[in-house]
Amino acid sequence: MQKVTGSTPVTSTINKACENRKLYSIMAFVVYILYSRSLDEYYVGHSGDIEDRIFRHTNSSSRSTKKASDWKLMYTETFESRAEASKREREIKKKKSRKYIEWLISGRNG
Repeated sequence: MQKVTGSTPVTSTINKACENRKLYSIMAFVVYILYSRSLDEYYVGHSGDIEDRIFRHTNSSSRSTKKASDWKLMYTETFESRAEASKREREIKKKKSRKYIEWLISGRNG
């Protein structure tokens, strides 16, 4: 039998492509509301990686939240696409209403 050399992948590239599509299709985008007790302020945002984003908020990596380090996650909504999450974030911010945010957080919305 003749030895074959080259760049034969250990696993099929077709299977890898399918796996990558599966991961992408289950990836969630999250609208979140943070609260800082020291500032008595809420912050609304969205992200595809909520854990990393909250870490950056609480460690002064964000211009909008660097005034405090006690940000706590109070509320989340999950969406299948970044566009949907971004749209929802804008809807919440457009209301410019602390009462609306507190109503969302309280869970009395449905």
